Amino acid sequence: MKTYLQDFFKDFDYNPDDAAFLLDAYGKICANTEAKALFDGAIATYEANIDCDLGALNADTKKASRLVGVHNHTTDLLFYICLSKHLRETYAERGIDDAIWHDSMLDLKYKLEECKHVRGICGMFVAFWMPGWFKMTRFALGRLQFEVVDFGREYQKDGISLTKESKVLNMHIPRSGQPLSKELYEDSFARAKAFFADQFPTGNVPFVCHSWLLYLGNREILPAHLNMVDFIND
Repeated sequence: MKTYLQDFFKDFDYNPDDAAFLLDAYGKICANTEAKALFDGAIATYEANIDCDLGALNADTKKASRLVGVHNHTTDLLFYICLSKHLRETYAERGIDDAIWHDSMLDLKYKLEECKHVRGICGMFVAFWMPGWFKMTRFALGRLQFEVVDFGREYQKDGISLTKESKVLNMHIPRSGQPLSKELYEDSFARAKAFFADQFPTGNVPFVCHSWLLYLGNREILPAHLNMVDFIND
């Protein structure tokens, strides 16, 4: 697994200091028999069944982190990077483009940068967010990320009717550093519509987004030419 981690950090262009820090933390886990058994056991359980309880496995990896004095945010990130190896194999088995796996796993790097920025720790503090990626219900398709969810409320407008049980495409806007340009997000919409087509047999695909970006008052204070304003208007 150490070789896989080294290759992963290189392929995803991780900061060399971050990569070295994470590899050192992994080495500490491997050097402790009990911690290694917990960590490797969690990985093996996922490899046997990707629909396993990832929260329970995360609890085991947190135990491993306490045994060796590594922050649990660091262990959480290492754990999911290790799981990405089997996830990539599962993508291939299911005929999903490897580029989608790559774009989806970029979220691990985004979460690392966020954790450093917010908490000053090389790791992640949103392990609860990860199951969507690793149970293959959420996918990065261009600039945006998508998953099918139940709408959860009633909606009627412009001839469109949705109920609480209606399936919709929930979208997420990662803090990736890329612009939120109309060209990029419309490309994402088109990719998502094609990727999830079998779940929307009528061809009508409702997109849903929950974000502070959509606060309509933003249009009153932002210049009209900004990408964000285009996104709000659309």
